[in-house]
Amino acid sequence: MASPNEINLPKLAPFLSDLPAPVANLLDFDVNGVVSGIGIFQNHAVPGDFNNRVDFSNAEAIIQKADGVIQYYLQVGGYSIPALGAPYVDLGNAVNALYGPLPVAYLKIAPTDSFSVMAGNLPTLIGAEYTFTFENMNIERGLLWNQENAINRGVQLNYSQGPLSGSLSWNNGFYSHSYTWLTGSVAWAINPANTLSFVGDGNLGFAKTTNFATPLLNNNGQIYNLIYEYNAAPWIIEPYFQETVIPNNPDIGVYKATETIGGAILASYAFTDKISLAGRAEYIGSTGNENTTNGAANLLYGVGSEAWSLTLTPTFHYKQFFFRAEVSYVQAMGYTSGDVFGPQGKNPAQVRGLIETGLLF
Repeated sequence: MASPNEINLPKLAPFLSDLPAPVANLLDFDVNGVVSGIGIFQNHAVPGDFNNRVDFSNAEAIIQKADGVIQYYLQVGGYSIPALGAPYVDLGNAVNALYGPLPVAYLKIAPTDSFSVMAGNLPTLIGAEYTFTFENMNIERGLLWNQENAINRGVQLNYSQGPLSGSLSWNNGFYSHSYTWLTGSVAWAINPANTLSFVGDGNLGFAKTTNFATPLLNNNGQIYNLIYEYNAAPWIIEPYFQETVIPNNPDIGVYKATETIGGAILASYAFTDKISLAGRAEYIGSTGNENTTNGAANLLYGVGSEAWSLTLTPTFHYKQFFFRAEVSYVQAMGYTSGDVFGPQGKNPAQVRGLIETGLLF
């Protein structure tokens, strides 16, 4: 699964020979895009969501210069956010309330092949799944992804030496107004098929901002990942472990440090160069108990709740066209009535069926 920083876009053939070399180099960029629609069918929709709906999942252009000392990446347009166990965020609301019509945009200075500096709206280093549907093997993001930040505004340093690579970022965490987050990652490419990574992310200060893109509790917490990836055709297998920590902080209503601990396995098998099947299995649990005087925070479906999920996603693609279907199941345990699914929040399980189709060009 390629990260947003590794997407290879087809070269254009601009007529740049008459321009000064520095200008010509900056204008020698790649262009790609994605237009896709989505249909969602689910039971036990929460208030504000719908049992059935149709929407655009992506309508984006990507402009990228990925070589030379000065590089850049611009992702422009609309996107939706389908995630397990959470209400669907349609394209209009996602653009208006989350990251705007330019969700990913950064400048990259790469003086050598092994060192670079990036600044702007950056894809997070956390987790094994990415923000936009076309970047993932499943249509929906998972339960662990719901605990992670997605887009960070800040500065990132990258360095690689042999099989080791690392990144260090100072950023605004869950897209807040406080630049108090430090993120670091280290990856070891054991061989061409096997990679092991560790990622840590945390708020070193205190952020009072809260809005649709910035959950107050998570934005004052820490996130840790251990990720293994096996990538050798026809298989991609990616298990990962995640821990999140919200420290004791009476100013935000957390009177006892609260954690989530979870794990997931993502896998994809390519039957042919056009047909593949992806799957995901997850478990996540939180500390605390249902006695609210305990002081722990509610990070899932009630204090001390747990959940697991299963997802299957067959995909067909031919040239620029793709079509994929998905079925997913989420089961909450140890939940608080009113905090799960359905109009009154009392149903502990949810089933979804999805269809996504479109063009990548």
